[in-house]
Amino acid sequence: MSRIDALPPLREVIAAHGLTAKKSLGQNFLLDLNLTARIARAAGDLAGADILEVGPGPGGLTRGLLAEGARHVLAVEKDARAMAALAEIAAAYPGRLDILNADALEIDPTQHLSPPIKVVANLPYNVGTELLVRWLTPPAWPPYWESLTLMFQKEVAERIVASPGSKAYGRLAILAQWRADARIVMELPPEAFTPPPKIRSAVVHLKALPAPRFPAPADGLQRLTATAFQQRRKMLRASLKGLHPQISELLESAGIPPTARAEEIDLERFCALARALAQDG
Repeated sequence: MSRIDALPPLREVIAAHGLTAKKSLGQNFLLDLNLTARIARAAGDLAGADILEVGPGPGGLTRGLLAEGARHVLAVEKDARAMAALAEIAAAYPGRLDILNADALEIDPTQHLSPPIKVVANLPYNVGTELLVRWLTPPAWPPYWESLTLMFQKEVAERIVASPGSKAYGRLAILAQWRADARIVMELPPEAFTPPPKIRSAVVHLKALPAPRFPAPADGLQRLTATAFQQRRKMLRASLKGLHPQISELLESAGIPPTARAEEIDLERFCALARALAQDG
């Protein structure tokens, strides 16, 4: 499937519009339309969904989403140079693509989309983690999105799906797995991109749970995990002593040995400790 629509190959689009990838914007363009279509399919059935795409660049994934039947796509692109190329895609798919020349960190996508909403994006490396944390920590749950299908550096993807006891396990795993089912669905080598990054990439699919996996105050859990993993090699009775004067007693009440380290503690016990801190605060 070298062609998914009647538009030109992406290399021609990039050449025609002078879209050299900018390191300052975290850009690495994925030019193989076979791969962009695979990423779109990894998000599930798109036919009845609105899609938020962040950082479309020349529009490879945008074209994949539309060709796979997305009802409507909102493409948010900070780089004004890409507007003309994206406008050509909008013309080829009348009424199904809206383009915003904006910073994704500064807009409210719900003003432009209707449920059900999925987020599908080859995220710019320099803002990917920050966007993910925002999507995982909205003021209310469930969130406006049903699922997130996102490309990251492989190292970040592994942190999202990591299990206790592994080097990759940390705050990102807790935040993701507390409220979503997360799994890696694709890996991509550097040579799939222009310019090739120095690392491998991976696509993570996160499906929002209707309610968090275990009860816990959201703000408290975020503060607890940020503190615990900031000094991950320390025993928790030491790294968390600033949160409560009787932290050892609270740790024990949550089933956590005070001498344990953060990377050894599973999600359920972190939630229990967050509840204990809230009740005794």
